[in-house]
Amino acid sequence: MTTTARLRFEGITKTFQSAKALSDVSFSVKPGEVHALLGENGAGKSTLLRILSGVSPQTSGEFFVDGKLATFKSPEDARRAGIAMIHQELQQIPNLTVAQNMFLGHPLKYAGGLLVNRREQEKRAAAALAMIDPSIDPSTPIKDLKVAQRQIVEIARALLENARIVAMDEPTSSLTPAEFESLAVVIQKMAASGVAIIYVSHKMDEVFRICHQGTVMRDGNVVGTVDLRSAVQADVIAMMVGRELMQEEHKTFVKEDVRVEVRNLSSAVTHVRDVSFTVRRGEVVGVAGLVGSGRTELLRLIAGVDKIGSGDINVDGRALKLTGPRSAIDAGIGLLPEERKREGIIPMRPVSVNMALPSLRKFARVGIVRHSAVNKSAETLLKRVNLRPFQIDRPIKLFSGGNQQKAIIARWLAAGSEILLFDEPTRGIDVGAKSEIYHLIENLAAEGKSIIVVSSELPEVIRLSDRVMVMRDGRIAAQLERHEMTEQAIVSHAVGDREPNTDSSTQEHAHV
Repeated sequence: MTTTARLRFEGITKTFQSAKALSDVSFSVKPGEVHALLGENGAGKSTLLRILSGVSPQTSGEFFVDGKLATFKSPEDARRAGIAMIHQELQQIPNLTVAQNMFLGHPLKYAGGLLVNRREQEKRAAAALAMIDPSIDPSTPIKDLKVAQRQIVEIARALLENARIVAMDEPTSSLTPAEFESLAVVIQKMAASGVAIIYVSHKMDEVFRICHQGTVMRDGNVVGTVDLRSAVQADVIAMMVGRELMQEEHKTFVKEDVRVEVRNLSSAVTHVRDVSFTVRRGEVVGVAGLVGSGRTELLRLIAGVDKIGSGDINVDGRALKLTGPRSAIDAGIGLLPEERKREGIIPMRPVSVNMALPSLRKFARVGIVRHSAVNKSAETLLKRVNLRPFQIDRPIKLFSGGNQQKAIIARWLAAGSEILLFDEPTRGIDVGAKSEIYHLIENLAAEGKSIIVVSSELPEVIRLSDRVMVMRDGRIAAQLERHEMTEQAIVSHAVGDREPNTDSSTQEHAHV
């Protein structure tokens, strides 16, 4: 295999007004190399990928594809040069089919270019999807798929283009472990055929599992490039955040009194059935399970989003009559949703307004919201959660994922919520922000809040939880105390009759 770089950056600098997003970025990627681009949110990774994919030109510097100077004026230029980009934010049109989305911008045509060959598009789309998840029907409208399936479609779309360089920006943020294993095989096959792959992920276990080299960025600068096959993960993380993150043990703040009691709860709209459990004051209860096991649906029931079919929810000994999210909020229940950007925020409104959304009545006088009161509360609560940058009038869309999560946590502090439901609280956020979220959850538990955390990351569930409920087929299959919590025990209960093991085949069956 040739040692000539498939992609080489030389002195790439990007300036927005007076601020430098990138400063003199230089590194290269060889054919067949899986190269991780590492760094916290705001380090410059996405800016660099936007330059590579033709979305935004660099201010200065050059980059080369197979030794030739690349001058892209549009994403189409990049695509023609053999560059495929898999975005963290899904680039899809909901009402079009899977196949139509996969050929968006360059449909297959016949009859002199007058008609789209939908049958051939679906055939080729099916072939690409079969490499990762053959269960996805190319004729299905994209809006009917789950988030994880839509992410798979985006990955399969890149496979269609026979690209020489594939850049993946958080491609597994919504994937199950089984789907990641399939993707890892695809990546290995692409690399073996000479494709250069740039891989961006905050999941360090994935990075060390599939990547050869890693370039670490911080504050728009390259800190260094390391051989991930011999590097120590803690050292790489320290390069990313500029400090060593302490590997802290679980802390417990559980009180004796029961705050939440759920009895024989069933959903009127989903498959959640006959769920019973309690949550004590100061307790963090984790929820694990396969995709479709009912984890998110359970939280939506308790938060009043989905209609209850039967069963009871008691808070501090009083039965709740949930008629919708407002009645849950009035009962002191706050939900941090799984799909933060779609269900948790109003993107272009200031972070202060997003924080105050459930509590606007508290900030109103004769029906008129007093923005001075909103800002005063935001000043206090957003400092408490360490919002960065601390700009309360800035649109929440412009903050990193971790800081958006902090703002939603502050929202429920403003609302006075005592029962907090966190659905995938660290999905898509960097290692530094993840550590901060962990500490926020612990601090809330120390204050006596009752917390339920759904997470697909087993180490996270075990790190945070005083007790773990494992769901399967809409029911609770097991409740594990601290001394019973192991990854294998959780997987075993999650898969049920299927026999788990400790090798990679375990990962092929479980999303927990």
